[in-house]
Amino acid sequence: MITLAHLLTLSAVLFALSVAGIFLNRKNLLLLLMCIELLLLAANFNFVAFSRYLGQLDGQIFVFFVLTVAAAESAIGLAILVVLFRERRSINVEELDQLRG
Repeated sequence: MITLAHLLTLSAVLFALSVAGIFLNRKNLLLLLMCIELLLLAANFNFVAFSRYLGQLDGQIFVFFVLTVAAAESAIGLAILVVLFRERRSINVEELDQLRG
């Protein structure tokens, strides 16, 4: 039987991995976007776990809104990455200092 503690532990591990990935990897923009998606997945996991534990559908409905925002963020982020790669031939974050305005 999977308990609430198991689900919250898994969510905490996913959250910790994503935060560690964001702080340890500051060069590759694609990996940063993947870590942000993993962070949103951990938050969604909490919503689903508590929704199941409390017997209400509110958390699961909220997950659909978060997934919509995550999909839009991924699409826009990848489009920006494609444009940057075409212009600079690199997606290294340190080489993007000319974008300051």
